[in-house]
Amino acid sequence: MLHHPAENEYPEYYKPYINLVPKGNLVQLLRENLNEVVNLFAGISEEKAHYRYAPGKWSVKELLGHITDTERIMCYRLLRVGRGDQTPLAGFNENDYVQAAQTNNLPMEAIIEDFRAARNATITLIQNLPAEAWTNKGNANGTEITTRAIAYIIAGHQIHHCKIVKDRYL
Repeated sequence: MLHHPAENEYPEYYKPYINLVPKGNLVQLLRENLNEVVNLFAGISEEKAHYRYAPGKWSVKELLGHITDTERIMCYRLLRVGRGDQTPLAGFNENDYVQAAQTNNLPMEAIIEDFRAARNATITLIQNLPAEAWTNKGNANGTEITTRAIAYIIAGHQIHHCKIVKDRYL
């Protein structure tokens, strides 16, 4: 079973995400969270999906698009680091991605389906990584990180944003 990464496996700013991930089987958690995300966002009407809890904040649709884009980017990092690739990986500006995605123009169901596809790809990648790949180190956004840490960041990032949806949007 995969265990939480040690604090020396990732930059400090990821600690809040990693701390949100409960102990247990990570793949099972990712599957359960997939269903929770689908149920959470499917229960939001098209009208409510455009809601922003404050000026300058993302809409519900944009938030789910952000979760999906970040999952894809982090999954790509997981693949590269997991395969032992030492090429430094660039960072990204989340606000630029949200703006470019134009998720407010998509139906909520399409955004949910996109998340479902990204999460399923994450799950299969994690399931099929060899045991020795989990401690591989790579460089992403100018910092050292392990494959294991990236997997936990993916889970924690989604948990973090779902809490925000429940607390501030619904």
